[in-house]
Amino acid sequence: MSDRYQSLIHTPVGQLLAKNLGLPNPVRLERWTEGAPLVDGTIVLGGDGRLEKSLVTALDDLGIAHVRGAGPVGEGEERYKGLVFDATGIAASDQLVALQEFFTPLMRSLGTCPRVVVLGVTPEALHGAERVAQRALEGFTRSLGKEIGKGGTVQLVYVAPEAHDHPAALASTLGFLLSPKSAYVSGQVVRIGAHGAVDAAEEVTDWTKPLAGKVAIVTGASRGIGEQIARVLHRDGATILGIDVPQAASELQALMRELDGDHLTLDITGKDAPQRIAQHVKEKHTKVDVVVHNAGITRDKKLANMKADGFGSTIAVNLTAPERITTELLRQKLIAKNGRIVGVASIAGIAGNLGQTNYAASKAGVIGLVDSLADDLKDGITINAVAPGFIETKMTAAVPFATREVGRRLNALSQGGLPVDVAEAIAWYANPASTAVNGNVVRVCGQMMLGA
Repeated sequence: MSDRYQSLIHTPVGQLLAKNLGLPNPVRLERWTEGAPLVDGTIVLGGDGRLEKSLVTALDDLGIAHVRGAGPVGEGEERYKGLVFDATGIAASDQLVALQEFFTPLMRSLGTCPRVVVLGVTPEALHGAERVAQRALEGFTRSLGKEIGKGGTVQLVYVAPEAHDHPAALASTLGFLLSPKSAYVSGQVVRIGAHGAVDAAEEVTDWTKPLAGKVAIVTGASRGIGEQIARVLHRDGATILGIDVPQAASELQALMRELDGDHLTLDITGKDAPQRIAQHVKEKHTKVDVVVHNAGITRDKKLANMKADGFGSTIAVNLTAPERITTELLRQKLIAKNGRIVGVASIAGIAGNLGQTNYAASKAGVIGLVDSLADDLKDGITINAVAPGFIETKMTAAVPFATREVGRRLNALSQGGLPVDVAEAIAWYANPASTAVNGNVVRVCGQMMLGA
């Protein structure tokens, strides 16, 4: 679906109106394309923390150019593509001024669609003044994300102490957050090593095909966000097992033929659906490496007008089915070692939404599923979720115009996201190097002003 406002605002007349009337002026976001460098430019490093060695090793492994101690650029000089500040050494609140001392001189030296990442220590692992100071980083990064402009994004990555000496635990996350793959992710807090082992990540020899030899299940794969998830995971090397309802069989089969994948048509809410999926995996693939619970429905009405089937069916598809399928695959040990389980939640599950008590409950439940399993999974298996905001799909195209425009503009990037933005975040979770990324819920919402 096209964003006509964004097309208009980039005309000479539109730019004049934006300047004189203070209208939103969204920047065209850069998104990664095959064959392009992961980061097209130089990252400036700062901070005197505990991650210096691991940080440099991870960036070198990813092929990301970086410098330390760089100053502001002069007129006509190449601008920086991003800033990474290692704040793990900040142990008291009066040391937080180091953030201002590093960032302020460099903010005007950033190019278009820059990336900013602050690295901290998981506050829950600390005590006293150090915990206070590290928790303060969240307010800094969320605020900077709302003022950076130029299509830029800002993230905070908390690294558990036991992960500090493991560059592999950082690499996949830095590769995602510093690249155009994270175009619509901003103001987020990512925790590395908070749940489970940090040294079990697989070595990735080809970062352009990290999922080579892996099998990925994607439910609701025939169209929309599910289709893009299938395409991106296939791009990264995975064999896709697409699952969708019988009514979508022709679209599903066509897509899987294109991607040289496998398909299974069924209603995931069916009594025997988990067993049928498990049997298909055993017969065709032996095991599965990635499970993406994408299938979902909406049945929006205010609670006073809600019918039982509208509430119950939404819970059944969006939450109960992922619970049952995950349980069965784990019970039969069909998720491979270092496997990945990914849920698709929503900002509605975090902030709530008018007329969506059923949908918001189901998506908050997906977050609960992550919380429930993150500490219990074995063999390097992880569970995480994405929480999309306003994504340009056929579903959002049906939203009334005024509501649609509010959804598009009420975020730090002043625009809607694309299905590929959700898919890229899922691909980051799915990366075999992301074993230390467990128990996270990351919003893909352009830093929507609603919710946490």
